[in-house]
Amino acid sequence: MPINLSVNVNKVATLRNSRGGRVPDVLDAVRVCVDAGAPGITVHPRADQRHITPSDVREISTLLRSLPGRVEYNMEGDPRPDFLDLVAEIRPDQCTLVPVTPGERTSQAGWPANTPIEPLSRVVGRLNAIGVRVSIFVNPDPDAVRWAASIGGHRVELYTEPFAREFEAGRGDVSFKNYVAAAELAHALGLGVNAGHDLDLRNLPLFRQLPHLAEVSIGHALMSHALFVGLDRSVREYLDAVR
Repeated sequence: MPINLSVNVNKVATLRNSRGGRVPDVLDAVRVCVDAGAPGITVHPRADQRHITPSDVREISTLLRSLPGRVEYNMEGDPRPDFLDLVAEIRPDQCTLVPVTPGERTSQAGWPANTPIEPLSRVVGRLNAIGVRVSIFVNPDPDAVRWAASIGGHRVELYTEPFAREFEAGRGDVSFKNYVAAAELAHALGLGVNAGHDLDLRNLPLFRQLPHLAEVSIGHALMSHALFVGLDRSVREYLDAVR
């Protein structure tokens, strides 16, 4: 099964917002990613709007719908009312529900398995009713995967920063076994498997061997690499790394 790459363009908006105005233009970045062959675009509009804004979300949606061919749109976020209203307005291909800790720089963990089921089940049901595929951001933990299945999600997105840190320390093979077990369990429970967070050109050759892996979402590492080689080449190199 081919692994799709969804390019997270948040960092382009972070750079733009540091100065104001529209430079660099997020829409230009999306066009380059799509022209380079990226089959997906990811955005994570946070409540503080420190990178992607609701306006960006709408403009990217309009652009992707105007392009020939199919490019999947993935919106990530915590299930706060304004985010869910925006998802209902845009109706992306996929919504990835991610827990948020106040003050965090980036996501720090997946949903814990002891998260109350009923509130998230209602959110998933609302998204299911409008035809949006739901992915649940979880750690590679069997209980968390079972919890994600119990609330009605279509996929899990495995939080891969722990793998990335273990890989850097030379223990990637050991850590990878936990992800294999989580992916096999998710598949057995009828869930698709996505992954993301700190995946890069060094660790992808191992991680792409994960069974049942459908999609990886990559932003920070890909955009950082693009500073030195250009965005088009960076996307193409990441496409090669996952395929």
